[in-house]
Amino acid sequence: MITMLAVLVMGCQQISAQSRLTREQVGAACMPAEVVPIEAPFDMPQLKRNVFPDLTVTVKLKKADKKGLITEKVQAAIDDVNAKGGGTVIIPQGEWNTGRIILKSNVNLHIPEGVTLNFSSEVKDYLPVMFTRSAGIEGMSVGALIYAYEQDNIAITGRGLLVGPPMDAPLRKASVNYGNYDRNFDYSVPPTQRFYDGVDRGGKIFAPTFIGPVRCTNVLIEGVSLLRSPFWNVVPTYCENVIIRGVNVESEEPWHIDCGDGMDIESCKNILIEYCTVNTGDDGFTIKSGRGEDGLRVNKPTENLVIRYCLAKKCHGGVTCGSETAGMIRDVYVHDCVFDGSSVGIRFKTRRPRGGGGENLYYERITMNNVGSAIKFDMLGAAIYVGNASQRVLMPHNQFTPVYRNIKIRDLDINNANYFLNVIGIPESPAMNVQIQNAKSSSKRLMALHDINNLLVENCQLKSEENVIDILDGRNMTFRNISFITPNGKVEVKKDGSLVENNHFENCSPKITE
Repeated sequence: MITMLAVLVMGCQQISAQSRLTREQVGAACMPAEVVPIEAPFDMPQLKRNVFPDLTVTVKLKKADKKGLITEKVQAAIDDVNAKGGGTVIIPQGEWNTGRIILKSNVNLHIPEGVTLNFSSEVKDYLPVMFTRSAGIEGMSVGALIYAYEQDNIAITGRGLLVGPPMDAPLRKASVNYGNYDRNFDYSVPPTQRFYDGVDRGGKIFAPTFIGPVRCTNVLIEGVSLLRSPFWNVVPTYCENVIIRGVNVESEEPWHIDCGDGMDIESCKNILIEYCTVNTGDDGFTIKSGRGEDGLRVNKPTENLVIRYCLAKKCHGGVTCGSETAGMIRDVYVHDCVFDGSSVGIRFKTRRPRGGGGENLYYERITMNNVGSAIKFDMLGAAIYVGNASQRVLMPHNQFTPVYRNIKIRDLDINNANYFLNVIGIPESPAMNVQIQNAKSSSKRLMALHDINNLLVENCQLKSEENVIDILDGRNMTFRNISFITPNGKVEVKKDGSLVENNHFENCSPKITE
């Protein structure tokens, strides 16, 4: 029986609204019984935990069921409770094997502590195909290990353990190549005719997410632990009113799932993520809204999202916007979180062909330990994925040109980073209107500011092993009340590009002259 690699630390300290938090104060081990009121700098509804009818059914399983799949029995119980108006379906104690489970309205699938569900290795156990969106593109494929479509008031609860297929599973080997698959995609074919069923199209499938409700309302995912996902882990798509709390995701050690994102919010509205812990082979808490041409066709944003009291351990980005941004990402509030060992803390990703972008994004009271770049804008991407669009040359502005703008970041405690701030914008679409205030940081490097317009860095203590601020076509930037601590007590500003202008250092120590 597979057990969680990390032992959850109980007895969490009381959280102060004004203090920076430690990893012992956040994450799944600290989840309270109820959802406390949500605060946000935008209009956000007060989401509440789902309520279900009193009917409770325990799936009738026998010792002999351990030799096969329990899919049919679990599904029959869900269907029956749904038909009777709703209630709770409980998986009994033990270790069981299953294929795809489909949730239905007004049903809480309860997986208690002491239950392990091992998901099948075979593509056939996730058929017939279902409507899905995979890495920002719609189609018909295997969907998710736990799936729902156009359902209302659904939940997965309990402290049980969900385990994805082995690393050599046929299900994994059948996955499309996500780095390049959209280059050869025929967007003229309607989504409901894009079949990836493991038979046609070279036997390929869209890799299934672990938990993937689509076009659902009033969704609760609480308490469960996910190990070894075949793809992204918790992925609500086109959903509204979603609560994800107390969830543990492990897709890094010892397997390292290359596309093992912890949580991906895909074009959803009104979402709360709280007291979750992720340790992944890719991004941690991720916000998306569709890819390129297909995402622009759908044109559905992710908006009204609060992430609070969460822990991101080893992952590419603690909280990442993008890189699929076509429908826009807006009104996001991340506060009182800890990033411990992430390659990037606060990450903004997109690409020229992706379209859309992000705006009105707020981050407060974040602790980062042993990260790469504390704050990073990566808007150009790599040639392996987007070809010539990754080149830093001025290109025409069109519908596929993404933007990042109106971003406020404050109250940061950064310990041992590579960069404090690393910006790679797009020449024709620089990062815009970025404010960073009240940060205490220790890093190897200070700042690289390429293609950014209207930046304020204020009231910060920036300790760095190197003393260079690298500016390439950065303009309209103000650095105010900054204490720079460098080995030689100096700061060197290197400037390049014809657009560099109107950059000011005010009340900085040491005094900086350009």
